[in-house]
Amino acid sequence: MRRRQFLETSGYGLAGLLTAGFGEQTARAYFKTAALNAREIKADVAIIGGGLGGCAAALAALRHGETVVMTEPTDWIGGQLTQQAVPPDEHPWIEKFGANASYFDLRRRIRAYYRDHYPLTPEAAARPFLNPGNGGVSKLCHEPRVALAALTAMLAPYASAGKLTLLLEHAPIKADVDGDFVKSVTVRDSRAGTERTLLAPYFLDATEMGDLLPLAGVEFVVGFEPKSETGDLRGPEKAQPENQQSFTCCFAMDYVAGADHTIDKPAEYDFWRDYVPKLTPAWPGKMFGDASEPITLKGRKFAFDPTGNGQGFWVYRRIADAKNFREGLYPGGMTLVNWPQNDYWLGNLIGVSEDEAAKHVARAKQLSLSLLYWMQTEFPRADGKTGYRGLRLRPDVVGTADGLAKHPYIRESRRIRAEFTVLEAHVGTEARRKALGREDVQAEKFTDSVGVGSYRIDLHPSSGGDNYIDVSSLPFQVPLGSLIPKRVENLLPACKNLGVTHITNGCYRLHPVEWGIGEAAGALVSFSLGRKTRPRAVRNTPKLLADFQGFLTNQGVEIDWPRLTPR
Repeated sequence: MRRRQFLETSGYGLAGLLTAGFGEQTARAYFKTAALNAREIKADVAIIGGGLGGCAAALAALRHGETVVMTEPTDWIGGQLTQQAVPPDEHPWIEKFGANASYFDLRRRIRAYYRDHYPLTPEAAARPFLNPGNGGVSKLCHEPRVALAALTAMLAPYASAGKLTLLLEHAPIKADVDGDFVKSVTVRDSRAGTERTLLAPYFLDATEMGDLLPLAGVEFVVGFEPKSETGDLRGPEKAQPENQQSFTCCFAMDYVAGADHTIDKPAEYDFWRDYVPKLTPAWPGKMFGDASEPITLKGRKFAFDPTGNGQGFWVYRRIADAKNFREGLYPGGMTLVNWPQNDYWLGNLIGVSEDEAAKHVARAKQLSLSLLYWMQTEFPRADGKTGYRGLRLRPDVVGTADGLAKHPYIRESRRIRAEFTVLEAHVGTEARRKALGREDVQAEKFTDSVGVGSYRIDLHPSSGGDNYIDVSSLPFQVPLGSLIPKRVENLLPACKNLGVTHITNGCYRLHPVEWGIGEAAGALVSFSLGRKTRPRAVRNTPKLLADFQGFLTNQGVEIDWPRLTPR
């Protein structure tokens, strides 16, 4: 009763529930409405997948009065930012421009949460661009739960108003299709085993792997397309659908000097400790001791030191720098491990049976735990000792019992066969120079742009045996044509499953770009409903396209870049 009174009277709000000791059960219950008791749920748009793209799509539709039902297979929304435990990968200009206003709002909320709830030092609190972890990969390295709280707060008013129905721990199992239209999608509650049918004029696939596409019969591609189809400089001669980027089971750890937090020896430890990757070009040695530098592919030793201010990979994705917080709050820093040493490429999650996928996830978890155990017990330190036994796995930070993220970090999805596919020649610096025959180039200017992004073409080692493909790209746009399936009329991609290639996926898959894709998809649904038209007509009718682009820019969506140099 006291918990209930606290929720009803304190004004603490849903944003804080997940870090106030109430747990996922209470937060999930907060979202429940009478609609959840029904076996059929109707809405203006059904969004399958609650990652960054799904959340952005939901907010875009909700802002314009649409009703939304959104599903999520885990008990955390936020995708790669939360349940996959990956701090944002962003371009150098992210504090000033190059993302949507709603994405900037999310980043402001994350920083505000630290200022409101964490004992920051006065200097850190006053810093306008606070980076809680001072990690090297991002200007905003933070704990997953803080992003979860921020996203939850953004959606909470719509849930309270009955506009949003959020179905956590629900995954799609089938779709009812009539010709070129999806009529309904059935989802299953993984905890209760019950099924619900979602009915809507529009469906968005915001799943991490494009799971709705095969269920709805939407034409898609997976893996590496042949060069004859894409013209991509680095494409193979023949299609390689089973050649997919590695995925990673990330984890959080901190360091407590003088303590011993060594985990039990993982079952597959001996295998992973001695594993020598077989990649082309060659990996320089054993998986743990060495790595390929992503751009040059030259060998580099695994550099790591959690003591003092930290060195090497310790600071790469560090999410808590003790210097930012009251003395004594953190015994040492805290970092998220999403490193070359725990990328898993010995099998795929797409195009295989559920049992096969589960086997690969289990092995990927063994890889990550083996890496931790090796760092605790056998890592060769600069001082001549071996291992840091004070490294502590933090299951509380990622919200799981085993200490590994709730969901594998997915880099590559099924991708729709779209009206327009973004090729390497559109955004790759070298490919663009070859196509235009000059050095001074910009990315292809898309007249149907609905967003922007920038990141290197960054492909991690793949299940087909490719080492890194990490090459320069140009600040790019998101063309509306890449969101329109070739045939199906009322299903849109809202994640990294848009019309890109295996190569260009490498720069369209990052946090702010995924958010922009989702926001464009959600706004397109709202615009199409309001104009009583179809997304395909919006793209192919100049007046409608211009109106839609104005609709986006009025909401703070950036659809063009200033002149910038290649990354």
